[in-house]
Amino acid sequence: MHTYRGHRADSFRPIDVLELNEFRARNRTFNGAYRRTAIATLGYALTALRLFDSRFFRIGILYLVLSILLFALGYFRARHSRHDFSDRPETSALYDQALPTVGQEDRREYGRPFITAGRDVVAIGALVMIVEFLLLAFVLQI
Repeated sequence: MHTYRGHRADSFRPIDVLELNEFRARNRTFNGAYRRTAIATLGYALTALRLFDSRFFRIGILYLVLSILLFALGYFRARHSRHDFSDRPETSALYDQALPTVGQEDRREYGRPFITAGRDVVAIGALVMIVEFLLLAFVLQI
């Protein structure tokens, strides 16, 4: 269970506007971007399935599968980022060795430091690359 300054996640309240803005920015970045991309891809899949003839059926299904996989990756990323603001039970050695961002040395810290989701980016990149190759193969068959 994640606690935020000793509160459960459902009873957590930001203490000021800066913390609220930081919380909203991380939420838009981590959760919103994956959902928006998946919804846009789903819209394209439905357009291809409904408006075009049966030759484009495989392309619509391909984008439908891509949108479902993007929703799944977004869900797992949201679960992973849930503890961004959570209390740290102990300080890890890697956190103590981290270099502060230039210009941010004296600023307040909001949860754990930001770390780019490299594995998620590679997974999405590989997924989209596979879809694009399949899309090219489908278009060349038409």
